Amino acid sequence: MTQPSGLRPAAASSLTIWHEIVASQSIAALRSITHEQAIFRSPVAHTAYEGADALLLAIGTVMRGFFGDFTYHRTAVTADGLNVVLEFAATVEGKQVKGIDFIRFDEQGLIREFEVMIRPLSGLQALAAEMGRRVGQDIAAFKAKA
Repeated sequence: MTQPSGLRPAAASSLTIWHEIVASQSIAALRSITHEQAIFRSPVAHTAYEGADALLLAIGTVMRGFFGDFTYHRTAVTADGLNVVLEFAATVEGKQVKGIDFIRFDEQGLIREFEVMIRPLSGLQALAAEMGRRVGQDIAAFKAKA
């Protein structure tokens, strides 16, 4: 995938690795581009999840088989060169969804925040049910403290 212009070099390098992770459906390299205190914001939870382990658990679970036909379509970069917005389409449990991954990198190119938004509601509900079934109890331990 072609890199969008405007990303800082370290963030661009990590984004390249991110696209390789998505293409291979293997999170083996994800920890190397994720800050230990990263925040993951799920489209189905009000409270964020804290830490690299939470992000790896959530992303790894999604990549293990229930997102089909996953494709990124558009990319946007913020003026500071540290944030990227990736628009995607996929199927979840037979439902077509559109979504956005918001990724905020730090100066070293590490993911500091990863937020996912998905529509329509029926696709989001399918995602919530499947994630709850697969990791509901495990990921709850990473909820951010108020």
